[in-house]
Amino acid sequence: MDLRDAIKEWKSGKFRPVYVLFGKDRYRMRECSNTLIDLLLPQEERELGVVKFDTSESAIEEAVLEAETLPFFASRKIVIIRDQSVLTAATGKEGGKIEHATDRLLAYLSNPCESSVIVFHVLAEKLDERRKVVKLLKEQNVLLAFQELQEGELVQWTIKRVEKQRRRMDSEAAQLLLARTGTNMQQLAHEVDKLCLHAGEGGSIGAADVAMLIASTVEEDVFALIDAMASLQVDKALKLYGELLLRREEPIKIAALIARQFRIMLQVKELEGQRYSPQQMAGHIGLHPYAVKLAAEKAKKFSATALGNHLNRLADLDYKMKTGKVDKTLGLELFLLSLAA
Repeated sequence: MDLRDAIKEWKSGKFRPVYVLFGKDRYRMRECSNTLIDLLLPQEERELGVVKFDTSESAIEEAVLEAETLPFFASRKIVIIRDQSVLTAATGKEGGKIEHATDRLLAYLSNPCESSVIVFHVLAEKLDERRKVVKLLKEQNVLLAFQELQEGELVQWTIKRVEKQRRRMDSEAAQLLLARTGTNMQQLAHEVDKLCLHAGEGGSIGAADVAMLIASTVEEDVFALIDAMASLQVDKALKLYGELLLRREEPIKIAALIARQFRIMLQVKELEGQRYSPQQMAGHIGLHPYAVKLAAEKAKKFSATALGNHLNRLADLDYKMKTGKVDKTLGLELFLLSLAA
């Protein structure tokens, strides 16, 4: 079943007796449940009309009994079941404590209560289609998949969320936001809402706004540090290094991140030589396309030989820092200064 078709049914007043939301995208699953609750129950009935169960703590027959019971002081009842054992490939027992009488669920699905809607939340990529109950649910066409969005889909989702709040955001700003917040949709939604609040209704959000309002990652600061040294901006680079130390970042960790950035730049150079596109490079290296784009720009300041030499020197520095042969803070500072030599 497609999510858009399900929402279309709900808005027309048609609700099926059961839905199974499954996948790894917990945020969109929760948003889907909230949409169903909003359309099915008025605000004053939600406290008594929504009942939650977890199959790791309660047997499935308890949830079925609740669904069979007429709603109390509510027009309808929504029974939300968080499950990782009844519909998945796990055993029928969760932690060896709970036994589930799935026959009760099968019987209910054959003759459901008209005033109740059961919503399963299954945090798994797929259901166990060998089980009778899963086969029946599939026949009833009530399965809704919520797989994690890919990078391009996340960019579009971010832009659409901004547009729903009557603001505008360009693709570059969305990519920078993803690079800084990662792909956790809960965190991403929170940061989008913060940017929209800053922009105001009818406003626009650019890369400069994201850079100003969203905290940079350690990896991004390390990238800026390398770029400053390569551009002979020694004062700026040492300032960035000092800020990382003030944030209690270990010099050994910073050195490892610098090595990682050099490796990425070296990989990008080699893949560019083989005429890989930015998207192909991102998939090959396993990075966000925006990060690959930045690496390609910075890599132009280094030859492949220079990058290889820097990696060798960093490996030697790492050994000396870990064995106490050189002061960690000073040793890394001297390495950074040598980049501008």
